[in-house]
Amino acid sequence: MASEFKKKLFWRAVVAEFLATTLFVFISIGSALGFKYPVGNNQTAVQDNVKVSLAFGLSIATLAQSVGHISGAHLNPAVTLGLLLSCQISIFRALMYIIAQCVGAIVAAAILSGITSSLPGNSLGRNDLADGVNSGQGLGIEIIGTLQLVLCVLATTDRRRRDLGGSAPLAIGLSVALGHLLAIDYTGCGINPARSFGSAVITHNFSSDFTDRVKVWTSGQVEEYDLDADDINSRVEMKPK
Repeated sequence: MASEFKKKLFWRAVVAEFLATTLFVFISIGSALGFKYPVGNNQTAVQDNVKVSLAFGLSIATLAQSVGHISGAHLNPAVTLGLLLSCQISIFRALMYIIAQCVGAIVAAAILSGITSSLPGNSLGRNDLADGVNSGQGLGIEIIGTLQLVLCVLATTDRRRRDLGGSAPLAIGLSVALGHLLAIDYTGCGINPARSFGSAVITHNFSSDFTDRVKVWTSGQVEEYDLDADDINSRVEMKPK
């Protein structure tokens, strides 16, 4: 831990996680709130789940490609925790990454709160169970959404594979989009706890099913894939070696 603390590259990676998460949350939640404009008495606009899902997925793909060589582009505390449990990163690095991700999400949500202050009942994309969906059912949806994302990450970043082609960040981004297409109508899709945390902090509302989400966030993601960044040459494994 002491050696990491003194490395400039380590703090550059922490800053990269903060900035990338801030951009990710701003873009993704901003797209979800956009359908409420213009504000009017006869508004009949309906949320476009495809647009929102693509915004989440494409933003993850773009940012993973942009900062993967600096921090590993975790952008998700669940991914960071999985790497910690699989002994691929240190406790100190995991802690600093998670703090950076959560602070980045809070900053993005705060900026969006100011920009969208004219919207009545603005939840900033806070996760809530839909009417008729109980906690157990919501947990099941979150598990499936997280499972397919973790499976995609593990499969597309496995160094042992020699059959991979194309872009790993794009594949992971599409997986994120797929998870949102599944879960938005049921839970609002909370497969990224930093994103959920930022909205909850700014709206001062932690009444959603955070206990169930913690169970999902801490499950499954302990297998081996290289998202660590101990030196300048470390990066997400975008193609087989």
